[in-house]
Amino acid sequence: MKLYKSLAIGVIALSSFAAAAQNSYSGYFIENNLYRHTLNPAFGHDYGYVSMPVLGDFNLALRGNLNLTDILYSVDGRTTTFMSPKVSAEQAMSNFEANNRLNFATNLRLLTIAFKGIGGYNTIEIGARANFGASLPKEIFSFLKEGISNQVYDISDISARANTYAEIALGHSHNIGEKFRVGAKMKFLVGAANIDARLNKAHLALHEDNWQILANATINSSLKGLSYTTEYDSDSRREYVDGFAIDSNQLGVAGFGLAFDLGATYQITKDLQVSAALLDLGFIAWNNNIEASTNGDQEFNTNAYEFSFNGDSDYSFDSQFEKMGEDITRLYQLSNNGDKGSRTTSLATTLNVGVEYALPVYRNLKFGLVNTTRFAGVFTATEFRLSANIQPAKAFSAGINLAAGTYGVGFGWIINVCPKGFNLFVAMDNTVTKLAKQYVPLNSNAAFNVGINFPF
Repeated sequence: MKLYKSLAIGVIALSSFAAAAQNSYSGYFIENNLYRHTLNPAFGHDYGYVSMPVLGDFNLALRGNLNLTDILYSVDGRTTTFMSPKVSAEQAMSNFEANNRLNFATNLRLLTIAFKGIGGYNTIEIGARANFGASLPKEIFSFLKEGISNQVYDISDISARANTYAEIALGHSHNIGEKFRVGAKMKFLVGAANIDARLNKAHLALHEDNWQILANATINSSLKGLSYTTEYDSDSRREYVDGFAIDSNQLGVAGFGLAFDLGATYQITKDLQVSAALLDLGFIAWNNNIEASTNGDQEFNTNAYEFSFNGDSDYSFDSQFEKMGEDITRLYQLSNNGDKGSRTTSLATTLNVGVEYALPVYRNLKFGLVNTTRFAGVFTATEFRLSANIQPAKAFSAGINLAAGTYGVGFGWIINVCPKGFNLFVAMDNTVTKLAKQYVPLNSNAAFNVGINFPF
C-alpha cells in the first residue's frame, strides 16, 4: 500500500467518523452509574453487576478543532472543498487554527464483572482500546489553498499516531474511615499495533520552475507482519520508502505492558465531596520497531509540478495534486532502516479532579464540576464540565452539563435507568446538532455512550 494513501485515508477517517472521551463524563456524578469506576477507581457501589458482552458500555467519540465544515463548502448548490476558487482564501483560512488536531479513541469493553468483597468493591474488566491522533499546522492548508501564490511555506510539526491494545484490568476500592475512600486498578496490556509518524521539518521554497524542499521526518511502526516497500530513484541513486505491506500470516502480539489507575474521594461535609484520579499510568514495550527516516535533514529539488486554477487545464490543481501524491514519497525519500529492535511507549495519562455539592433541601439534586486533562504531547487537552444531576428514585437518574476547554464548548446529558436486575444508560458528552447527508457530524466534537448491564 502506498504510504501517502495510508496517511491520507487515516486523516480522512478521523475527520469523517464520529467515534475521544472513552468514558462518559456526563455520568461522573451519577451515583447509580455503574461505570463511574472507569473515571475514578475509588468510586464503588453497594451491589455488583455483570455487563452484556460488548454492549456493557459501547462508546464512540471524536474530539478536535478541525471540523468537516472547515473542509467542505456549499457553493451554488454544490458541495466543494475549501480549495475551490469560488471560496476565497480569506474565508477558507479563517476557519483553521494554528494547529489543527483530531483525536479518536474507543474502548471496547468485552466483559465487566463487579462485586463486593475483600473489604471493598472489586472490578474485573476485559477490553480492547484504540487511540488515533493527527495534528496538522495551518500552513499546510494555506499551501493547498494558495498554491504558488506564496513563495515560502513552513509545514513542520505534522504528527500522526495510532495505538491499539487489549487489556485485562483488576480494580479494588474501599473506605478508610468515614470520609476517605481510595481505589486502584492494575492493567495488563497486550499490544497489537503502534505507529508514530512525525514530520519534524518541512520547509518549501516555491519558484516558477522548481521547488526546493528541506525535510526531516521519521516513522516508527510496531506491528507484526509489517514491512516497508521501496523503489529506486535514478536521480539520487538511492532506494526510498514508497509504502508498506502487511503479511496477515504474521499478525499477532506486538508487545506487552502494564498500567495503573489511582483514585481517591474525600467527603468534606455531608453535602460536599471532592475527588481526584490518575488514569493510564503505564507503558507498552514493543517487540520490534520498523523505522523509516530521512536520517536527519534531507534536501531535494523538483520541477515536476505546475499549477493552474483552470479545471480543464492539464495542469489543474486536481491533476497536479494527484500527481504530487503519487510522487510524495519520492520527494521525502525516507530510508528503510529496518527493524531497530524493541522500543517502549507510554500511555496517554488522564487527570480527573471533581467537586460535588448536594442541595441541602433536596439531596437527590447535585451539582458537580470536573476537570479532565489528558497528557499526550502535542495532543494534550483539558476540559471543564459543569453539571446538574438528579436521582429522584433508586432506579432512575439523569443529568445535563456544559463543557468548555481546548476544543471549544459543548452540551452533554445522560439518562440512566437501573431497576432491580437491569440497567440501561444513554449519554452524549458532546451533543451532535447537525449532520451531513451521509449522517456524519459537521462538528468534530461528538460523543455517544450506551450500555446494557445486569446488577445483582
